[in-house]
Amino acid sequence: MKILIRGGSISAGFGVEKGYVDILEGFCRSSRIEFINRSRVQDTSFDGIWSFYEDIDPYRPDILMIHFGIDDAFHPVYRSEFKENLVRMVRLARERFDPVILLPTSHTFDNPYDMDAVNIYYRTIREVSLDLDCEMIPVHTFWAGHLLENGLTNAELVQRDTRYPNEAGHDIIARAILIALRRIVPCILDK
Repeated sequence: MKILIRGGSISAGFGVEKGYVDILEGFCRSSRIEFINRSRVQDTSFDGIWSFYEDIDPYRPDILMIHFGIDDAFHPVYRSEFKENLVRMVRLARERFDPVILLPTSHTFDNPYDMDAVNIYYRTIREVSLDLDCEMIPVHTFWAGHLLENGLTNAELVQRDTRYPNEAGHDIIARAILIALRRIVPCILDK
């Protein structure tokens, strides 16, 4: 089974030695799942469209995780453009090889203005997931719960530039995604 991740800075592991994709590979090592990470630092959903036939189509993954949003919010890509780009990627993938499609969100922000900005993109991910029958992974909800349950602050899970999680933050993202993967691929071992 192949899982391809296409996204921006967070899924590319910006600023960390082990990003969440590396952590997921470790969790799933004995499950015969091949992870292919075609994410790049500072890529937006426009880059996902422009590189679809190079970064996604040749691999024909069983599961396609499209993880954009934070780079889109801060570069900025308009919400309407972001939504259209996600819709186009989902439709292209379904026309070409019909994978299971996962659409994760990312982490929360302490700055209320930043959180308001990314919430627009998280709501858009939810809309596309509902409209096109994709699996939304609400990482931000899992993240917020983890902070509350463990008495942590965002500052403990992000880098100096709060757009990017540190390794502990990537571990939280990996655990949120793993929950969804277990529903889709039951043979994934519990960690």
